[in-house]
Amino acid sequence: MSHHDQRENTGWNFENTYITLPEKLFTMQKPIPVHSPQLVMFNEPLAKSLGLNPESLGSKDVAVFAGNELPDGSSPLAQAYAGHQFGHFTMLGDGRAVLLGEQITPGDERFDIQLKGSGRTPYSRGGDGRASLGPMLREYIISEAMHALRIPTTRSLAVVTTGETVLRETQLPGAILTRVAASHLRVGTFQYVANWGTEADMESLVDYTLHRHFPKVNHGENRYLALFREVVKQQASVIAKWQLVGFVHGVMNTDNMTISGETIDYGPCAFMDHYDENTVFSSIDREGRYSYGNQPGIGQWNLARFAETLLPFINSDEEKAIESAKEVLTEYAKWYHENWLNGMRAKLGLFDEGEDDQSLIEELLQLMKQFEADFTNTFRSLTFEDFEDNNLFHSSDFKYWYKKWNQRKEREEQSKSDSVELMKNHNPAVIPRNHQVEEALQAAVERNDYSVMERLLDVLSNPYAHTKEQEQYTTVPKRNRPYITYCGT
Repeated sequence: MSHHDQRENTGWNFENTYITLPEKLFTMQKPIPVHSPQLVMFNEPLAKSLGLNPESLGSKDVAVFAGNELPDGSSPLAQAYAGHQFGHFTMLGDGRAVLLGEQITPGDERFDIQLKGSGRTPYSRGGDGRASLGPMLREYIISEAMHALRIPTTRSLAVVTTGETVLRETQLPGAILTRVAASHLRVGTFQYVANWGTEADMESLVDYTLHRHFPKVNHGENRYLALFREVVKQQASVIAKWQLVGFVHGVMNTDNMTISGETIDYGPCAFMDHYDENTVFSSIDREGRYSYGNQPGIGQWNLARFAETLLPFINSDEEKAIESAKEVLTEYAKWYHENWLNGMRAKLGLFDEGEDDQSLIEELLQLMKQFEADFTNTFRSLTFEDFEDNNLFHSSDFKYWYKKWNQRKEREEQSKSDSVELMKNHNPAVIPRNHQVEEALQAAVERNDYSVMERLLDVLSNPYAHTKEQEQYTTVPKRNRPYITYCGT
């Protein structure tokens, strides 16, 4: 079959520009074939947006999602990178993932297509290079929910079961996820080159990154500083978006921080129920390093590590280089805070800026913490003025706050209905509630029943719709013990 026929057929249109980078950055590596792959999840809207043709998907494509066959034009490889994991620097790399290449869409956009769980690579260290079904389905659910919440994220195109088991604490069904990303370049990629590469290696990595992600950035006096500034802006924006919906990433290691500003790596992630800035879900985060309230600061810490990799190129005079990088890094707090404050204003139906807005917001958050109010549902209740049975809303402190909030809204030019529309558009009706995600995974993994997951995905696909059927997904279970997640392996 010619390249043209294959394109006509399923729509794969592959290139791999990553192989133009210095060889030190990757190892050519084919996925390791699996026994009897079966397609269990397929993301049709995403497939269409990539220029694929879901109608003509056949067994050949299932074989592609399993790594048993390769699409024309792919040059599979495993990427090398390093990273600070919980603050400790270490050499890493794609230990169980293979980048097939880049799909060029009909609109001439470029997306990495990566298989996760596709077998051992030179970077696997002790691992088997495989993944189990539950964590791959979790990533599918959460990444698609994040996309629907308008948060930049890697996405999930397909999940296949492999017909093989993987051994973790017990035997689990194996699976492979097809992950779609603007790219898989990470802060850790730069750390790897800064530690083990040459000056020329770093130069080609920076050129590649600017060309691929920030083509509009002026290649003027200092590309290195320009790149740093853009990445800082992107991170300030994406982390503010996490905070505004109560998303806790769980492992903000530098190898899990993309240069494109997309959320990546859905291991022990979860969404906060009752508001508490100390919320941590991950079983391995005993110190709370990556708690909800620490995320903005960790973002800045990671960006400082990124700056270190660029210093020799920003200026040959180290002191001047540090000064320039610091100037940009200081902007992060300002950019983050602006993003967060404007987002919070929208959640409260405020269009313009008032000087007391910050304290109005903080007072509400304090009350939510005091009364253990659910983060998502509190804003939903405020949107619809639906103050049903909830301790927070019956407290005199809240009534006092509510009066202040209404006085603040009266100073706006926009109408009350405009304000409600703004709130509806910024306060999701639904998030992937931990217990609902668990139910969906359990049904799929233990009973081979994907209907629970499909219903959940459907409800999460338009979180700002506020429909009748979303209502049953808004309940929060009474928990006696905190919800704990484990690194998806």
